[in-house]
Order: sequence, then structure tokens, then C-alpha cells
Amino acid sequence: MTSRHGGPTLRRRGSRRVGEDRILSLPNVVTTARLVVVPVFVWLLVQPHRSDWFGAAVLLAALGSTDWVDGQLARRLDQVTNLGKVLDPIADRVLLATAVIGILAAGAVPIPVAVIALTREGLVAVAAAGLALAGARRIDVTLVGKAGTFGLMCAFPLFLAGHSTIGWHRAALLLAWAAAIIGLVLGWVSVVLYAPLARAALTDRRAAAAGDRDASTL
Repeated sequence: MTSRHGGPTLRRRGSRRVGEDRILSLPNVVTTARLVVVPVFVWLLVQPHRSDWFGAAVLLAALGSTDWVDGQLARRLDQVTNLGKVLDPIADRVLLATAVIGILAAGAVPIPVAVIALTREGLVAVAAAGLALAGARRIDVTLVGKAGTFGLMCAFPLFLAGHSTIGWHRAALLLAWAAAIIGLVLGWVSVVLYAPLARAALTDRRAAAAGDRDASTL
């Protein structure tokens, strides 16, 4: 997906954007807060008799929406940072994995949906780690991948609401299935789109390594 940090062009110093290396920025604070609050979601989920499942669903939906909030802040405030480019997808992965595993353990999400979602997340994580170990450049998230994550972050709170005691739980369950199908399809389409980007990143890394070796022999 196009990274949420691909906002307006900033002033450049040499070949780097001014402010890219900063750590403290408002979007990064929002993203970090999203990670910090994840344990609260887990606590609500494990309460007995599904008494707080709707509260957990609301909190999960709010946490998912912050992905849009910090992206807007990064673009509008020109607070594009290297840390944010790494922290944002990590927060996405942690939140989504926690939601899937937690709701699966609670019995509120269908096993096939959880397995397909977790398989995709695991594959993306392994690919990202492999590229990093190979010294290849990091691949920014694509818009399709971001849309897939958003779909799932809509689906899982709705699955929770669909198994809670609220009066409209049947409607929530139908909406959950619709969002899950869209999210899963877009998520796996993004994996296909990442493949040529990953190959290009590895090719660039090999070319740079070959150039370094040639330079060292001069």
C-alpha cells in the first residue's frame, strides 16, 4: 500500500527529506498509543459471560481507525519519518494478529477466516524479515494492502458485536462476513502485488553489492 507517510514533498537536504529522521512526531505518538492500548482490548475480551465483548468491539474499531488518523496527520502536517514508516505497519500487524488470535480463542470468528488472515500476515512478516536480512530496501505498503487491512479491522469488531448481547447482533454478523471477504481478497491481492516489488528490491541490492565489489577492486 502506498505508505501513509507518502505525503507532500518536504524540503530536501541533499538526497534526504528534512525531518525524516525525527523520532517524536504527532503521528508516531498516535501509532504508539495504538500499540499501548492493545492489552486493554485483550482484558475486555477475556471478561466472563461476554459482558464486555461489545466494549472490546468498539475499542478494536477505534484502534483500527487510528491507522487512518495517523496517516492523515503525517500527510497534513508533513511529519513524514523513517520511524513512522516502520512503526505503522508493525502496529497494523500487532493489532490485527492480536485481534484475530484473541477473537478466535473466544470463539467469535470463523476458523477459516482467522486461518486465512493469519497465514497472509505471517507470509508478509516473513518476507519483510527476509528482505531486511538480505539488506534490501524496505517496501512501502500498497494501497490495496492497506484497504485489505482496513476491511479486516472492520470485520473483526463486527464479528465480536455479532456474538455479543446487543440487539442488532445478526446484522453485525452479516456485515462482518461482507467486510471479511473483501478484506481477505484485497489482502491476498496485495501479496501478489508485493512479489515483483520484493524481487526488484533484491535485484537492486545485488546490483549495489556488485557495484561495491567492483569499486573495491579499483
